[in-house]
Amino acid sequence: MNQNIKIPFVDLYPQYEELKSEIDTAIQDIIYRTDFITGPTVERFEKSICDYTGAEACASIGSGTNALVCALKALGIGPGDHVMTVGHTFVSTTEAIVNVGATPLFVDIDKFYHLDTEEMRKVTGSKEFVLPELKAILFVDLYGQTPDIDKIKTFAKEYNLKVIEDAAQSFGAEYKGKKVGSLVDLTCFSFNPVKNLGAMGDAGAVTGKKELIDKVRMYRNHGRRTQFEYDVVGYNSRIDNLQAVVIESKLKKLNEWTEKKRKICHRYTAELKGIVKCPEEAPWSYHTYYVYVIETPERTRNALQKHLKAKGIQTNIHYRSPTHTTKAFEQYGTKLPRTEYVCDNILSLPCYFTLPKHHQDYIIKAIKEFYNS
Repeated sequence: MNQNIKIPFVDLYPQYEELKSEIDTAIQDIIYRTDFITGPTVERFEKSICDYTGAEACASIGSGTNALVCALKALGIGPGDHVMTVGHTFVSTTEAIVNVGATPLFVDIDKFYHLDTEEMRKVTGSKEFVLPELKAILFVDLYGQTPDIDKIKTFAKEYNLKVIEDAAQSFGAEYKGKKVGSLVDLTCFSFNPVKNLGAMGDAGAVTGKKELIDKVRMYRNHGRRTQFEYDVVGYNSRIDNLQAVVIESKLKKLNEWTEKKRKICHRYTAELKGIVKCPEEAPWSYHTYYVYVIETPERTRNALQKHLKAKGIQTNIHYRSPTHTTKAFEQYGTKLPRTEYVCDNILSLPCYFTLPKHHQDYIIKAIKEFYNS
């Protein structure tokens, strides 16, 4: 074991270090003014998200998970409804569907690890119609790029389905030259600290048309229409102003950081292609590489991860267990062969934008050594 090199999977401190003065001043100002929730700080933050994404309106939320819940509620999704989605995602996607009383309808994934648009009709009953209970499609921009959104929207329009984008991993990504955030009915972002644009705690947002965002705002704030009028049963899920100013500060650097990260990921692909299956960039998408995920030759993932750990390289798996196979959601499960195969063989490598070149070299060399030995 190499005792001298330790490469963490994530390293968030350099983000703060680069913006320390601005973030410290912004936090101090919030504390000085005791401006902790709602008000002009949040309104300014939401405008900055709209300006960046091109969205008509934005509602900031306490987390990416609650962004999904509030979006589903705003679109009228509830008990008895079915929502088409994927099992290859973080659990919050499925969790949100079930927590509003709806039923997830799982679709297998394509070579980009996204909802397979060719499989959508197959799971709905027949080629001529879809299940009447199917009311929405909730797709995931897994790992930092989008599926073919136009195909999803065409299918949705044909059957009058709502479309929600789980963009927790893709803030800053583009589809056919347009920023994620204004492409479907509602888009849900997570600002969890490890995301492309991260807070120093939990936070999220929903973007879309003003009429729908007004409903999201009600659900995030106890169902309030005004201070003393409650139209629906809602949630307490407002963003903390401290998180809003941190995210707003980082937003100014996001494009620069993303480009640096992309260069590292492209280098991995150039060096590792043919040894492992490297991520494919969809022709319609600008990939932000929330994580860099390789697909290992069959049944070598665990041994490779152990090998890298012995060399001081921390890795992760996104995700080890598809949600439809877990105890919490197995009642909704089905067989998704591609999803299940992928989850047995994928491994995520460190790819943060400050990863030094000699650490990149070390990771690449360690993987080559493992497969050439």
